[in-house]
Amino acid sequence: MKALRSLISRIREINSRYRAPRIQMSAAVRLSLMALRLYLFALVGLMVYKFVLLVTGS
Repeated sequence: MKALRSLISRIREINSRYRAPRIQMSAAVRLSLMALRLYLFALVGLMVYKFVLLVTGS
């Protein structure tokens, strides 16, 4: 139990250290990252849809 608490406190320390970004991103970079994120969600959605079709046999 002590090891779990230690692990959780280390994770919280790391999260607090990296909470604020240290680099400045331009608007173009933010837009590109958002487009990539949307593309990733679309691909995952298509994979889930295909999986559901395969499982249901439709």
